[in-house]
Amino acid sequence: MLTPDPAALPAEVKALYPFDVQSWATPDGPMRFVDHGPREGQAVLLLHGNPSWSFLWRNLILALAAKGYRVIAPDHLGMGLSARPDRFLRLEDRIQAVQGLVDHLGLKTFHLGVHDWGGAIGFGLATRMPERIGRILVTNTGAFLSERIPKRIALCRAPLIGRLIAQHLDGFAWPATWMAVEKPLSKAVKAGFLAPYGTMARRRAVADFVADIPMEGAHPTRPVLAAVEAALPTLRGKPMLLLWGLQDFCFDQSFLAGFAQRFPAAQQRLFPEAGHYVFEDSGEVGIQAAVDFLLGV
Repeated sequence: MLTPDPAALPAEVKALYPFDVQSWATPDGPMRFVDHGPREGQAVLLLHGNPSWSFLWRNLILALAAKGYRVIAPDHLGMGLSARPDRFLRLEDRIQAVQGLVDHLGLKTFHLGVHDWGGAIGFGLATRMPERIGRILVTNTGAFLSERIPKRIALCRAPLIGRLIAQHLDGFAWPATWMAVEKPLSKAVKAGFLAPYGTMARRRAVADFVADIPMEGAHPTRPVLAAVEAALPTLRGKPMLLLWGLQDFCFDQSFLAGFAQRFPAAQQRLFPEAGHYVFEDSGEVGIQAAVDFLLGV
């Protein structure tokens, strides 16, 4: 089973991602995760999406740990520095995997931050253990059924050609380094996002995530996401911040409106010039807004 070696990260990436990467053994291979900050601090669980990895959260991890928080940011199985299982993992598998990590770490209560597919996974987790959830940071994501899908992503779901594009030709992770931002990424940051996905074998889950978007009525993940959506009202009493890049071509303002409708008491911090990777475009201002929210400022 292929499992990337954290020590093999390029020096320029390690400089931006200065964490001691931990490992937890799952039936599908090692799940790697960052566990940064004082162990006695309040825990914050940060869940990335596709095609990113815990590198996405690097600046927020550092900022929260500096404030005394314990920050946990896993790489989903098949992604980042985690193992590449020899099977297709769906939303239900991913919710269960993160729940296993939470139980393994003994997190009795924790705040939650989500992005992209991390929304469906994170809200799937949170609705199964609402008593453990504190504040919820929601960034450019979804956790409910939608009929909207950008044409460029729909193409990557197409039978045969979709996997050819997303996995074999690197037509998903690489384009995200410029399509997911409005401000060009530095060479080092771009290298960071792409570091775990340099070969076709390492990109299988990138294509699997795309294929798991439940657009069809008979899609096996559709009832799972529908159940997450139905359970969202159990979280309405939780403090929530919708921190959104309004130039996102994928999780656009219709998804923002979907969350605002379901959580009318949620705070909003909107960045009109930011794209899908909202913290890359909003920079220190976005990070500070997230930190202030999670601190309860």
